[in-house]
Amino acid sequence: MAFYYNEPSRTFSEYLLVPNLSTKECIPDNVILKTPIVKHKVGEKPSLELNIPVASAIMQSVSDNNMAIALAKCGGISFIYGSQSIESQAEMVKKVKKYKAGFVVSDSNLRPDNKLRDVVAMKDKTGHSTIAITEDGTPTGKLLGIVTSRDYRLSRASLDEEISSFMTPFSQLIYGNEKTSLKEANDLIWEHKLNCLPIIDSNQKLMYFVFRKDYDSHKENPNELLDKSKSLIVGAGINTRDYKERVAALVEAGVDIVCIDSSDGYSEWQSDTIKWIKETYNGEVKVGAGNVVDKEGFRYLVGAGADFIKVGIGGGSICITREQKGIGRGQASSLIEVSAARDEYMKETGIYVPICSDGGIVHDYHMVLALAMGADFIMLGRYFARFDESPTRKLKVGGNFVKEYWGEGSNRARNWQRYDMGGEAKLGFEEGVDSYVPYAGKLKDNLDTTIYKIKSTMCNCGALSVLDLQQKARITLVSATSIKEGGAHDVILKDKEISS
Repeated sequence: MAFYYNEPSRTFSEYLLVPNLSTKECIPDNVILKTPIVKHKVGEKPSLELNIPVASAIMQSVSDNNMAIALAKCGGISFIYGSQSIESQAEMVKKVKKYKAGFVVSDSNLRPDNKLRDVVAMKDKTGHSTIAITEDGTPTGKLLGIVTSRDYRLSRASLDEEISSFMTPFSQLIYGNEKTSLKEANDLIWEHKLNCLPIIDSNQKLMYFVFRKDYDSHKENPNELLDKSKSLIVGAGINTRDYKERVAALVEAGVDIVCIDSSDGYSEWQSDTIKWIKETYNGEVKVGAGNVVDKEGFRYLVGAGADFIKVGIGGGSICITREQKGIGRGQASSLIEVSAARDEYMKETGIYVPICSDGGIVHDYHMVLALAMGADFIMLGRYFARFDESPTRKLKVGGNFVKEYWGEGSNRARNWQRYDMGGEAKLGFEEGVDSYVPYAGKLKDNLDTTIYKIKSTMCNCGALSVLDLQQKARITLVSATSIKEGGAHDVILKDKEISS
């Protein structure tokens, strides 16, 4: 006969955190949210960490290069959606890796015999006003000058004028060499009131630019998630069909980590994908797997070599997998069991495998519950879809501004690979809906508030880190009556119209 779970399938809304003693140290400014995203030996530093425990979902309507840039600047990570061509996804990854760095490889380059019209076209294409003029027009050619918007006026110049006649020549440039540190480069920028500083080698060949705006941006975003080269960190979603070609292109583009995107990860297809990636790249390419909802699924994917495990089936706001298939489990129940399996595995092997909680988040406090129940970081779709930085349209519906938001299993996305059962290459039926979410403005403004809430709640629990929270949190089930009691009740709210 079938196996039956004795406990009901529970959601985050059925639990509350019980306060612990808040010492005088327990203030939000003292809370550290750094968390691992890849497996590591207990006691050793993981090779990849997040500065805040949030990731944006692998969805067309959520995670493109703009979202990835905005979130990495705040300390989190985006997994750029994989339901697009390999070439376009790799190009998005490249845009993120090029966007920010202490040392930026120039991607706007021309020759001195090019014309002003080429400068205008280049600026329209890249959006960059600083163009390196190299001998051969390549990013690493001999630097002969620089053109910025201060070097020409379209109202007074001919579009046929050669760049050599109006560029700032190399002889007038202030520059750094290959031994110049980032601090020294920024000092030169401030000392000489520059917008950028070219870095050249001993043969006058251009190596990098260092930009003033990057220094200012870093000061405004102290939690920026950067790699060793000071580029923003970015992830990407993959599937179990074209992973050989897709992973190769993403690795070449500079991706930091990939994640298999599937509604149900407890499959041989995922195991084969993970093993191929680990064998092909000698374990150097980090890969997350999932989604799973129990101990068996966790053990299976960890055994295949996954670097983190994604937990959750059917809990997303646009997901109808449970409705269509009757497959899934309440997010809290899933997370509690998988976290226990992770801790058991850690005691057996000395290896800690991070868990990502994916779905089921309705309120900000649910994020703290997810962390307290064992998640190392949280993947969010609806939350990020509301912001300016998401790739969807902003519309006015019924007098209110909204943004479009659709599931990967909807007819709009047609991401059949995510629901692949090894058969025909098509989406047999929908497992997601097409919808709207209330527009909420800029990502940073909203995320700063959410992070402050998380830190404040952790202080109520007497915790100053995610690990601290997991060890100290006290969690209680709540009744239907106490859920009602937790909101405003038995009053007339001032923003509601009072009928006469």
